[in-house]
Amino acid sequence: MQRIKSFQRQKLLVIGGLFILIGIGLSARLGYLMLWGGEYYRERAKDLHERQRAVKAPRGLIYDRNGTVIAGNKAVCSISVIHSQIKEPEKVIMALSSTLGLDQDKVRKKVEKVSIREKIKSNVDKKIADSLRAMELDGVMIDEDYKRYYPYQELASKVIGFTGADNQGIIGLEVQYDDELMGEPGTINTVTDARGVELEGIAETRTEAIPGKNLYTTIDVNIQMYAQQIAQKAMEQKQAKGVSIIVMNPNNGELYAMVNVPEYNLNDPFTIVDGIEEHIKPIHATDEETPQTVSKQDLLNAMWRNFCINDTYEPGSTFKIVTATAALEEQKVTVNDTFSCPGFRIVEDRKIRCHKVTGHGQETFRQGIMNSCNPVFMDVAARVGVDGMYTYYERLGLFKRTGVDLPGEANSIMHKAEDVGPVELATMAFGQSFQITPLQLLTAASAVVNGGTLVTPHFGMKIEDSNTGTCTKLQFSKQEHVIRKETSDTMRELLEDVIAEGSGKNAYLEGYRIGGKTATSEKLPRSSNRYISSFMGFVPANNPQMIALIMIDEPQGVYYGGTIAAPLIKELYEMVLPYVGMKPTYQATTQGESPE
Repeated sequence: MQRIKSFQRQKLLVIGGLFILIGIGLSARLGYLMLWGGEYYRERAKDLHERQRAVKAPRGLIYDRNGTVIAGNKAVCSISVIHSQIKEPEKVIMALSSTLGLDQDKVRKKVEKVSIREKIKSNVDKKIADSLRAMELDGVMIDEDYKRYYPYQELASKVIGFTGADNQGIIGLEVQYDDELMGEPGTINTVTDARGVELEGIAETRTEAIPGKNLYTTIDVNIQMYAQQIAQKAMEQKQAKGVSIIVMNPNNGELYAMVNVPEYNLNDPFTIVDGIEEHIKPIHATDEETPQTVSKQDLLNAMWRNFCINDTYEPGSTFKIVTATAALEEQKVTVNDTFSCPGFRIVEDRKIRCHKVTGHGQETFRQGIMNSCNPVFMDVAARVGVDGMYTYYERLGLFKRTGVDLPGEANSIMHKAEDVGPVELATMAFGQSFQITPLQLLTAASAVVNGGTLVTPHFGMKIEDSNTGTCTKLQFSKQEHVIRKETSDTMRELLEDVIAEGSGKNAYLEGYRIGGKTATSEKLPRSSNRYISSFMGFVPANNPQMIALIMIDEPQGVYYGGTIAAPLIKELYEMVLPYVGMKPTYQATTQGESPE
């Protein structure tokens, strides 16, 4: 009996000890929750009874160099529903589907879905949203929003780019400077009961959105308009596949205009423009390489593509500027050296012709440039040699991307130096058997005529904080002394002669000193009779402040660059030079009257 009582006493002591330990544990846990975990659980409880929705930040504006808005914002609304707050679902379904022009079944699925919040439609016109707001439908939320708006529609579409439904940049400057333009979203917090119904009489709290920063660009709306009008007219008159124009300051790389027609409407970027099917074929592809069937996405990609930076091509005779520069730098030629052109050169087993099949006869190097004579440049390249030529390709930036502030820039396609034989060297001398982008060519030519500085072409000028008004100037690299000033001076004189008396005489503009070079590039395969006609011209020739390049892709009929491309740069300069305040410097002379 005594043993049983002792066991029971021990049992009670154990049970009592357990209760004491449990009590101590609960007290410790309660103390922890009160002293250290209270804030955490208060936040959890708050989250259960607080609903948060985002408020979009207005995207930063994009301006041209003169402060003209080229990408702005339009006030719109976002419509959504909160299931727990809907009292008359059928009424809500009918109102939303009819007012917003949506399929009734799709609206019903979202209205009847048990969730915290379902978005019905974004980018709703404010007037339509106001009409919905006036119906006072329980459970229907209407939030202010912003939609990107482009006041000039097609202007510089392949440069500016556009945004998606979430206001995030998709292509062009919109995506390149997306981090600066986006801003930071705000929030609206509302208090709800346990069922998720918002409580009346309790004010909502807001965290205001921070607007995106503004981007000022080097684009000049008027120069872009002039260039775009000329390109559009040329495409229609020559029934061309497309026309591209770049206008730049050769001294600092500021891009005044970049045109690629056909352009598209930035406010409607998913509607295919007429004739874009032709652009599915890469610029150097044969008919056999062209896809037989294409998707809408293929067409959109082709429509959005910026030929000036996204594609490469054989530049043809405009590249003779580089060949001549290398020869002068290496002192392998003087302007008065004489050459003979019988209309061709035999290089190994190839007969490579001059554009003038009867030949130019005896001519100086100066005349060879004026006549755009292929045999002269083949001879000059042979004197310089592969290593010498490749040295200046590198110095003039032709082995690397230009660094332009646009996404998707292509790089050149060049032979390896060890693979360049006499035939390749001869054809490269006048711009064939390799490919570069138009912007690479213009950047190299700028270094040739600006005294020897390789600049970075760019559109960004400065970033402005819309809240404080403070501006940050954008910086772009440059490389000085890539060629000697003496070579640059000589090249400017020679290229001015091309306009005064040579193949570029159709670009002559009375009163202005213009230098430049023509080109007519035959596309692959050589027997296809498809050409790119181009002209590069700078002004004034003695102190270049503006340089422009035009390319006409597959013109019908007459296709010579000096005949159809040079007059278009003249037309552009006729409008642009007075606009920028560049005045004529001399009276009419015999300049430009040479028949050849």
